Amino acid sequence: MNAFSSPHVSSTVVREKLRDGEEIALFDLREEGPFAAAHPLFAVNLPLGRIEERLAGLAPRRDAPIVIYDDGEGRVAKALPIFRRLGYTNVSALAGGLEGWRNSGGEIFIDVNVPSKSFGELVEHERGTPSLPARELYERLERGDDLVVLDARRFSEYTTMSIPSGRSVPGAELALRVRGLAPSPQTTVVVNCAGRTRSIIGAQSLINAGIPNPVFALRNGTIGWTLEGLQLAHGETKRAGDVLEDDREAALQGAISLAERAGVRLIDAAGVAELAADTARTLYRLDVRSPEEYEASHLAGFRSAPGGQLVQATDEWVGVRHGTIVLTDDDGVRARMTGHWLRQLGWNEVYVLTDWSDLPRESGVEQAPLAGPLPDVRFVSVKDLSERVAPFVIDLATSPEFRKKHIPGSHFAIRSDVEDIFGKIGARKIVLTSPDGLAARLAAPEFEAQGFDVEVLEGGLNAWLAAKQPIEVGLTPEAALSEPNDIYKRPYEGADNSAKAMQAYLDWEFGLIAQLERDGTHGFRVLKG
Repeated sequence: MNAFSSPHVSSTVVREKLRDGEEIALFDLREEGPFAAAHPLFAVNLPLGRIEERLAGLAPRRDAPIVIYDDGEGRVAKALPIFRRLGYTNVSALAGGLEGWRNSGGEIFIDVNVPSKSFGELVEHERGTPSLPARELYERLERGDDLVVLDARRFSEYTTMSIPSGRSVPGAELALRVRGLAPSPQTTVVVNCAGRTRSIIGAQSLINAGIPNPVFALRNGTIGWTLEGLQLAHGETKRAGDVLEDDREAALQGAISLAERAGVRLIDAAGVAELAADTARTLYRLDVRSPEEYEASHLAGFRSAPGGQLVQATDEWVGVRHGTIVLTDDDGVRARMTGHWLRQLGWNEVYVLTDWSDLPRESGVEQAPLAGPLPDVRFVSVKDLSERVAPFVIDLATSPEFRKKHIPGSHFAIRSDVEDIFGKIGARKIVLTSPDGLAARLAAPEFEAQGFDVEVLEGGLNAWLAAKQPIEVGLTPEAALSEPNDIYKRPYEGADNSAKAMQAYLDWEFGLIAQLERDGTHGFRVLKG
């Protein structure tokens, strides 16, 4: 039964449910570019053309209360039948869309992963997290001071650009591995990210965990380093080594204490099964270890969500605010450390599963959970496609993926735009592709419904690359069937950002605490020292 009294829900009701701790999902159906320009605090980006791919992961319970909105583009009307077809029974539209939220007095936020970023600012404000300015760190490194620089971002971000001498230790790994990297309690530990949030949360994690070393966040991360005119390193691959048992035990004791203080609860397999059987509860089962460990072996039914990134970008895994979260690892440290932050981020029910005994396991890369069956399509092999003369190939990759590599002569398109791009397609026989072929397969029926003769490249671009076929790079206006606004260009990622954009980003982060106060729905509670 629908929890809402009408197919439209007011912004006031949504804010009441957020404040009252009730389950609710607020999905923004626009592309990430427009989403990043303006949205409510707890809105989760779910573009119209990606619903089938992402919905089951973000909202695994099909009768969870879901509210969807756009900004007058007509996406809600197109999305409602998709939700119904996929079996979602409790979906309503936000009255007035984004404009209705704004007109009702709702606070408007910019950028992405804003709950986590604003929480990081609140942590620094309330805990006084120590920080070093970039110039001071540079001078200490030049003198050869006894210090280590630990980069709390994903490894892929670290390899793109890093602080010279820095080592990759993603956020959830810090408390587990710091003792091996700074064995002397006199060694200063500096935690950095590209901007502010993961630096602050990483440094405060070590302080909360009680390590004896002096700990600092690098103030403003690699952005601050760059704005000081200092040079970043590129292509580094330094990681932490194996964890000694004594170090793991010391980290575990600190993590146990923190988790208990924050209200994280332990759970066993029977308890997880009981949670999963509760039809009134949205349950997320997340493995917070590294992607490599997950691929080697993981518990069946658990998704890969490396802990540091989960705290930084919770809305990329958890779409229903106030859902129930079960975390797991195989060391007892990373899940507890992650859980103690999620509790502070306002998630009321956070559990840690520590005993894997007799539970079924799987291996391999995580497969995207799909909300419905895949459509039947006609496939074309890499070999057959490579032998054709000037085929009309449409690539449904994201715009950054397309820019990096695509089949020569192919065209970039956003699935949400299919009705607008039909007139731009210069052939009736087309081939659809995407990185792994999934998005292409899901989109094929829409093109077929418009009279196109559609084939899907079997295995997608990954298969094309594996066969060592030629590729092109870049995205020219001639190749673009859609405006490439599907991915927001983060001012803190990549090495080609302007100083003006980086400074504007920092200025925005500094203002987040005031926005939190005006919004009033966050429910954050920072653990006291």
